[in-house]
Amino acid sequence: MSSPDTELTRPAVRYSVVVPVYGNRDTLPNLLERLAALSTGLDGALEAVFVIDASPDDSAEILSGLAPTAGIPVRILQHSRNFGSFAAIRTGLAAARGDYIGVMAADLQEPPELMTDFFAGLAAGADVAIGRRTGRADPASSSAASRLYWSLYRRHVMPAIPPGGVDVFAVTKPVAQTLIGLTEAHSSLVGQLFWVGYRRIEVPYERLPRESGHSGWTFRKKVDYLLDSVFAFTDLPIRALTGIGVVGIVITAVVSLVVVVARLTGSIDVAGYTPLMLVLLFCTFALLLGLGIVGSYVWRIYENSKARPLSIVRSEDSYGAP
Repeated sequence: MSSPDTELTRPAVRYSVVVPVYGNRDTLPNLLERLAALSTGLDGALEAVFVIDASPDDSAEILSGLAPTAGIPVRILQHSRNFGSFAAIRTGLAAARGDYIGVMAADLQEPPELMTDFFAGLAAGADVAIGRRTGRADPASSSAASRLYWSLYRRHVMPAIPPGGVDVFAVTKPVAQTLIGLTEAHSSLVGQLFWVGYRRIEVPYERLPRESGHSGWTFRKKVDYLLDSVFAFTDLPIRALTGIGVVGIVITAVVSLVVVVARLTGSIDVAGYTPLMLVLLFCTFALLLGLGIVGSYVWRIYENSKARPLSIVRSEDSYGAP
């Protein structure tokens, strides 16, 4: 145990970098080395906070082996199961001790050196610093799909978000505490980051090619993320459902008028089976669509009413001073 005098002489943590980890064993040595290198140019101590989100590989063991000689304070928190990257980021934000807290992925597609610019912007008076992509070294099909995805996201969910989305950012301690206080399940942390407001700056960068492994950001996860964002930050589905209902009423009124006139003029002798079935099918599936949309909102209300924690930390280890 350290003496009280030793504790008093240790420099307080001024900067923290939070890194969620899931299947990133190959990039961790390089990431730690680069974080240690950038810490030498800062005017205060930097700590790295790694949150292992039940990674299927041996990322936790690798970090435990590297941390004692990393040259910077390292903290390793392990979730009891996989709660998702947003939950891991929240865990890291809650554990971070710095006045300025950066968040980045462990795959090194966003350069750690961005943190230097982020921290400088925060120290100059900004509350939130966001990385804005100016390019990405990804296959053409992936880039096109990403542009379409974020175009829809900006158009219908969060217009203020950069065209390429947000994968790396930094916040001040008060902003981090505000985000932690938003304990809403099935939401978007990035959406909340823009919803809370504060003074934001954007730092341009080019996304780098993946050094190893493959992205866990699958199509299904993208769809789930988009749906969570839509239901959490906009009433677009309800407005769309209302619009469909209004259009359906107008069409029904017009068709009904045509049918009545045709009936009175003798153009229709017997009601047709096919039109009747089409109307029944249309109404049935329209009702199912409406129930699905309303049910999605109700389900999210129910999930939040449980007030369960967004994540559970199974263990925490700290290496290095302070």
